[in-house]
Amino acid sequence: QLQASGGGLVQAGGSLRLSCTTSESISKRLHMGWYRQAPGKQRELVVTVTALGSTNYAGSVKGRFTISREDAKNTVYLQMNSLKPEDTAVYYCNKVPRGLKDSWGQGTQVTVSS
Repeated sequence: QLQASGGGLVQAGGSLRLSCTTSESISKRLHMGWYRQAPGKQRELVVTVTALGSTNYAGSVKGRFTISREDAKNTVYLQMNSLKPEDTAVYYCNKVPRGLKDSWGQGTQVTVSS
């Protein structure tokens, strides 16, 4: 089970920190990522952190978002700075790649006002 939290309403230019806790151990063996789904759009992967800590960011968030992981707590974080209205979406975390049996769990709504 995946539980994301930390979303909210923020003005453009503001910051939020998301957390995602999983009931499954992620310690040193799972690549994890943050996905988001904006209204009327498909869900997209925006950032990945590998089991060894390497990161990869979509161009739209590079330089503004930072992913990190705390394996001892089975938790993945997403620090989001300089938020833009186009970052408005429901954010989810999950494995990367996500298997068909990997459910999405509860996401967290991020709304950025202009």
